[in-house]
Amino acid sequence: MSQTNKLKIFNDPIYGFITIPNELVFDLIQHPYFQRLRRITQMGLSYLVYPGANHTRFHHALGAMHLMQKAVEVLRFKEILISKEEETALYVAILLHDIGHGPFSHAMEQSIVENVHHEEISLLFMNQLNRAFDGKLSLAIQIFKGEYNRKFMLQLISSQLDMDRMDYLKRDSFYSGVAEGNINSDRLIQMLHVVDDVLVMEEKAIYSIEKFLMARRLMYWQAYLHKTSLVAELILTRTLKRAKELTQKGMVLACSEPLQFFLQNKVDFADFDAIILDKFAQLDDFDIVSALKAWQYHPDFILSSLSKMIINRDLLKIKVSNEKFDKEEIKLYKQKLLEYYPISLAETDYFVFKGKIKTLGYNKVIEPIQILKKDKTVEDVVESSDQLNSRAFSKPVTKYYSCFPKVLIEK
Repeated sequence: MSQTNKLKIFNDPIYGFITIPNELVFDLIQHPYFQRLRRITQMGLSYLVYPGANHTRFHHALGAMHLMQKAVEVLRFKEILISKEEETALYVAILLHDIGHGPFSHAMEQSIVENVHHEEISLLFMNQLNRAFDGKLSLAIQIFKGEYNRKFMLQLISSQLDMDRMDYLKRDSFYSGVAEGNINSDRLIQMLHVVDDVLVMEEKAIYSIEKFLMARRLMYWQAYLHKTSLVAELILTRTLKRAKELTQKGMVLACSEPLQFFLQNKVDFADFDAIILDKFAQLDDFDIVSALKAWQYHPDFILSSLSKMIINRDLLKIKVSNEKFDKEEIKLYKQKLLEYYPISLAETDYFVFKGKIKTLGYNKVIEPIQILKKDKTVEDVVESSDQLNSRAFSKPVTKYYSCFPKVLIEK
């Protein structure tokens, strides 16, 4: 019987060749839970704004693992001891860090499952895989949960300058064409070091860190929170909520069996057992798009209208402002909408609503980026940087939005 060669190479448009480091990583990539990520877009509905942004979470997970390989190489060169087991655990943890994402990413966390964060589901998947792989993921899970005694390992996976962020900024910038998001991940990784088991950056990296933080801020406003992407995601969330509402009233909607299950049942974190996790693993973007295509012809006016908006990219009007929107204006829009749409006043919430979005460039409170100075002392990047010293950079930015049908301003 021929032996499968598991040390494969992926050709990546950003980094060139990505190598699979060992057989365990290969087997994890081959698992249906991980293959599902090929069918989940990395940037949700952003392709409605940037047509190239069709890359998947599968791409991103492999890219983040590739950067982790580089980081391990750099740290070992600087005589930081990383055992073979720790190395594999780092690759596994970064590879699986996003495995819990649902279709179109964050829209699902609000509508299909009840307030379950994707990181919690990622951990459930990891535990399930650990059972299937005879405990070989135990150390990776320990690191992922922050329970391992070497803090820098968690920081490589989840911090303000981790391999996850380095890959998604570079990748999302590349595929969307938003050049402002491009970063020099090679230089940032070359500057990594560890002091007392805490991740630090060499002082020479200061300008690259400033560029990285600026790129992240720009990507948020120009891509992730672009007003068209935002309104599309808000519409999708409302479409799924309406579908769930109708299903709970006893209506059977045309959709895949796994989606049907989540529409019929109220599922929160406590409910997730192996069976429900397996049902969740069968959901991807294709279930949602397929359902929307069917629902656009449904007799329910709200469900069909919202579905058509996404399928035909004929979205609600969205206004974004630095000031809060007047409640009276929203009330007026709702009243006016009753003249055009065959719905009740309560149902106008599906079409007229307001809210806020918030981003934080650099958070020095949670876990600062530490700079290793030439005299071997360590300080917060804010102290070392002229740019970051200005409060504007680390101050949260809040913007407000209101959404309503175009018919209200066209008539």
